[in-house]
Amino acid sequence: MEHDDRQRRGAEQLSLGLGYFSIGLGLAELLAPRAVARWIGMPSASPAVLQAFGARELGAGIAILIDPGRSAWLWSRVGGDAVDLSYLASGLNDDNDNTRIGLAMAAVAGVTALDALCAQRLRGSAETRRASRDPQAIRVERVATINRPVHEVYQFWRQFENFPTFMRHLESVETLDDRRSRWRAKAPAGMTVEWDAEILEDREDERIAWRSLPGSGIGNSGSVRFTPAPGARGTEVRVQLQYSPPAGTLGRNIAWMFGEEPDLQIQDDLRRFKQIMEAGEVPLSDGPALWRAAQPTDPQKIRSLAGVRS
Repeated sequence: MEHDDRQRRGAEQLSLGLGYFSIGLGLAELLAPRAVARWIGMPSASPAVLQAFGARELGAGIAILIDPGRSAWLWSRVGGDAVDLSYLASGLNDDNDNTRIGLAMAAVAGVTALDALCAQRLRGSAETRRASRDPQAIRVERVATINRPVHEVYQFWRQFENFPTFMRHLESVETLDDRRSRWRAKAPAGMTVEWDAEILEDREDERIAWRSLPGSGIGNSGSVRFTPAPGARGTEVRVQLQYSPPAGTLGRNIAWMFGEEPDLQIQDDLRRFKQIMEAGEVPLSDGPALWRAAQPTDPQKIRSLAGVRS
């Protein structure tokens, strides 16, 4: 959670910086619209239009300074940036300085990227804080050391379709786009549960954070970190998970009776993940009788699934 707190503070500091920038730009457009028009290469631009843009910027900046942790204000800036880009693009003609307009568009595009990045991080940290305040939320943290390189472990984990090979309770994972995926899992008493999830953060070979989308069958969020293990022993994988069971604490107790307690699930999942990554074996039986031994799988196939070339 310390990492999440640092990320939240960093996002709020960036939000404050964007708020001050918005106020400065808004004041310039309100008080000196003709100078701004010349600077952007559109000397004949309407002062009234630029002043309207300035009022919007000023309002957004003040709102951000009042509540820098709220992502909605940053998303409103993203919308305003889109309007600015459209207005600048409309001025590309022989009567204006197209070079200056191009530079202005590049600057706005850069600020738009910062606005979107900051809004995304603020939204993710808000979800994490809400989950941490939920008195019935289940929190789990497990660590495993995998004797494989960090990049190889990260690549295998990042391909979510691989998860059912080592997560016994998962039936399927479908990738919807670059950030969203659909999950289907077994639940107690032969039931199933589905949810859609989105990636909040993806730092290659370092960290993946996610949360379920609103309206999902089960609310959850979490992260997994990949760090070099001490003594050159491969990769330390640290999984943190928060989720709200459909029936609260009672749901956790019922799940435990059916062998679906989350602490044990993640512990067993990491054990199977370690087997797959290190030995190229997919355990086919995990019951107490162990009536069928795990069958070896071609290690090259596992490396291929991880996207690792020989």
